[in-house]
Amino acid sequence: MRVLLLSDIHSNLEALTAVLAAAPAYDTVWNLGDVVGYGANPNEVINRVRELGDTFVRGNHDRACSGLSDVSDFNPIAGRAARWTRAVLTEEHTIWLRNLAAGPIMPDGPAVSCVHGSPLDEDQYLLTVRDAWKPLCQIETRINFFGHTHVQGGFATNGEEWFRLTPQYSSRDHVDSYELQLRDGGRYMLNPGSVGQPRDGDWRAAFAIYDDQARTVTYYRVPYDVRLAQMRILSAGLPDRLAIRLRDGR
Repeated sequence: MRVLLLSDIHSNLEALTAVLAAAPAYDTVWNLGDVVGYGANPNEVINRVRELGDTFVRGNHDRACSGLSDVSDFNPIAGRAARWTRAVLTEEHTIWLRNLAAGPIMPDGPAVSCVHGSPLDEDQYLLTVRDAWKPLCQIETRINFFGHTHVQGGFATNGEEWFRLTPQYSSRDHVDSYELQLRDGGRYMLNPGSVGQPRDGDWRAAFAIYDDQARTVTYYRVPYDVRLAQMRILSAGLPDRLAIRLRDGR
């Protein structure tokens, strides 16, 4: 089975469109949360991802934008975007967001899990090996896919050594990929990166393909029409910073 892994689309229709056009053949889609927030096309993005399948975990922006949680923990820019999204979401899409599952979920049996932040806390950011140490020690699933940080890569351990995994690319101007071979006995926390708002210094939309037969996770980066995404944000009256950061990949 080949799985298209998507996370942190954040209402960026242009980035999502580019990812779906570039993605190689896949059998199913697993979505790791934060479908909405920040960007200017929440309804259009929800329509598109719902057509792709029904395997989703909720993100913190999905909760806030649907009214399941408040925005008191958000910075002012994120809070303003969440309130704007609440105002423009259709009733159907608001209800759909409220009904998304809290992770972890296991869409392919007990060996693989999907979460937004961490298997131990859906809002936890896994940014360092130290952050990933406790989840990897405590969880039973060997392969775990997460989002939330907007940083493509992940963490692994063989029980004795601990590793940070960072895809290496030759360029930042075209579609590029990096293959990770999953090793016997390894335990993994793997992040496909953010489709709609990367924060690892690479502006291109990020996603991954998990192949359970080949035992690989292949990371991808895809250029998209950033200028159009920025124009949509500014035209909606959302904060300028949300548009500017798309080009910076921060």
